[in-house]
Amino acid sequence: MTASSSVPSVTLNDGASIPQLGFGVFRVDPAETERIVGDALEVGYRHIDTAAMYRNEDGVGRAIAASGIPRDELFVTTKFPNNGSGSAADALRHSLDQLGLDRVDLYLIHWPRPKLGTALSAWQELIELQQAGLATSIGVSNYRAGDLGLIIGETGVIPAVNQIELHLEFQQRELKELHTQHGIATEAWYPLGGGEITSAPALHEVAKAHGVTPAQAILRWHLQTGNIVIPKSNRRERMAENFDVFGFELTDVELAALAAVDQGAAGRRGGDPNEL
Repeated sequence: MTASSSVPSVTLNDGASIPQLGFGVFRVDPAETERIVGDALEVGYRHIDTAAMYRNEDGVGRAIAASGIPRDELFVTTKFPNNGSGSAADALRHSLDQLGLDRVDLYLIHWPRPKLGTALSAWQELIELQQAGLATSIGVSNYRAGDLGLIIGETGVIPAVNQIELHLEFQQRELKELHTQHGIATEAWYPLGGGEITSAPALHEVAKAHGVTPAQAILRWHLQTGNIVIPKSNRRERMAENFDVFGFELTDVELAALAAVDQGAAGRRGGDPNEL
């Protein structure tokens, strides 16, 4: 068994499959992206998550090309900024050119942009791009319950994924429950949540019980609670550590202890979709 084959897949509501553990490149220096993604692919990651707003799609593309890994063994996600600067069609074609691909496996709307009022029109554009074969699956990112209700009600097309900030201190339970009701997969960005979270006493107790690091325990929590998760690191040894989360399992008691770390809305650390 190869390292990459140990990663479970989640079946999306359109029938496609996505590796549950991937590698994110948010805030990865464009000048370092090719090396970093190349390291991640060598470690065993086959799911790479980028975005036009990260300005490092070209580095991701170069790493993919240099890896020699067959295209059908890779899952590549990128995102439409939805910032009023152009159409989704133009944005995706530019992203594909940067990535050196003829399609992406998943195309997401990066933010709902309530101030622009484009949550629905952007979704309608993505539906057309999927129909054109430029994206195998389509979804959203940072969409709130009202945004999901709007786009599903108006188009009848349910997003395959909603990628949201989700970590121990911001577990987004109500939104996750809505996802479950609609068959939307939950994908967690900022999954480790920062240094303050990794110092939580309950987390250290769980990590110690299994002889793993706090980060490994967090990632295991994500996997066992059904989240798709995309940790990032610039260091190969940390990438390997984050990938080594399949040799242990958390008990129900441990899962409950980690659930209690949640701080609700007070735990948000990233951008607020209500304000962007």
